[in-house]
Amino acid sequence: MRSSKSRSRSKGNRNNNRQVGNVVNRVFDSSGPEGKVRGTPQQIIDKYNQLARDATLGNDRVAAENFQQHAEHYTRMLGEALREQEARREQQEREQAERQQQQRERDREREEQRKQRQQEEANKAEPDPGSAPQPDLAENGGGLVETPEAQIIAAEPQAEKPKRQRKPRKPKAPESDAPEAAE
Repeated sequence: MRSSKSRSRSKGNRNNNRQVGNVVNRVFDSSGPEGKVRGTPQQIIDKYNQLARDATLGNDRVAAENFQQHAEHYTRMLGEALREQEARREQQEREQAERQQQQRERDREREEQRKQRQQEEANKAEPDPGSAPQPDLAENGGGLVETPEAQIIAAEPQAEKPKRQRKPRKPKAPESDAPEAAE
């Protein structure tokens, strides 16, 4: 069985490692001179400022100063939390901008690689016209070259016969009728 000393030590250590969440929206219980004040830091600041005004109107300068000190404490807490929030927001924006820049660079590299592949494929598909075999003019009958128009005329097919349309088939008689008719 564990001793109570070791249990209390570990219990205390757990609380020190935990970070406080969003201070701006967190609800605090403040033990002031006139009892507890509960609310977000801004609500507590407003409450202590109101109490300080009331104490000033009641000619209680000590209580007014005490309330102002409480309000100042929460003002500092709120200011620090807002600065931390702003720093986190700026850090996230910088990280987001870096990620976007890296994505643009990757996209640019991919586009360049794609264009390079297309260019290589185009170079493979198109042979060099200078390396293609050249026609021998002497074989073609005195230097005349055959034109594409002459090839089309020579390749014209004979008049085509019109296709014959088929008549639809008559439906078959149902098979159940065939054995009865035979009887």
